[in-house]
Amino acid sequence: MPAPPPAVQQAKAGVPDKPVISLFAASPGTIDEGGQATLRWAVVHADNVQIAPALGQVQESGSREIFPSADTVYTLTATGPDGTASARASVGILVHTASTRMPDQATKNRIQELLNRIQDAYFDYNKHSLRPDAEQALVADAKTLGEILKDYPDYKLTVQGYCDERGSEEYNLALGDKRATQAKDYLASLGVPGAQLKTISYGKERQVCSEHDEACWQKNRRAHITQEQ
Repeated sequence: MPAPPPAVQQAKAGVPDKPVISLFAASPGTIDEGGQATLRWAVVHADNVQIAPALGQVQESGSREIFPSADTVYTLTATGPDGTASARASVGILVHTASTRMPDQATKNRIQELLNRIQDAYFDYNKHSLRPDAEQALVADAKTLGEILKDYPDYKLTVQGYCDERGSEEYNLALGDKRATQAKDYLASLGVPGAQLKTISYGKERQVCSEHDEACWQKNRRAHITQEQ
């Protein structure tokens, strides 16, 4: 019996390939307002490659820095003799709103509980350096307070500096400022973000004791931390 004739194979020569998109991605996929991302792509078997919006016609492979001002979906369209292929890549804008950078009321209540446990720091007459007992007073819950504040970078506490009634108003305002600053710096060393601590001096205003003796004066020479803005 004669052998069967060989199978006839149809020639593929001249038959175009469809476009293939092997890569189209945005990195990173989420950026801050005003930030930038990078589009990368790779295409074969295409006569024309377009990226919208904004970029227009591009080479088959490449990358481009992009600066979207809002959430944006980019579309790559590759066209060849035997068809079209498309792919999408998106970039989202991370918006830091006041609600995410400022504590809610429950968190403010928690902060107040911590502040209530952080006692006032008291100072010697005509001094602004922290005594050991003042440092001990400020230590209580300072680490926990610092951890909370770091989650809300726009929220600030105020360190108030006070003096007793003796001396001029100008002198006591300057001394109160030094006391507030000394307390702030110490709290910052304990982990409370220094940029979130404001200082103010009341000098010999807002006295907590009005007697004219050393026991009363000592109560007025202090640094106090508050949520008052």
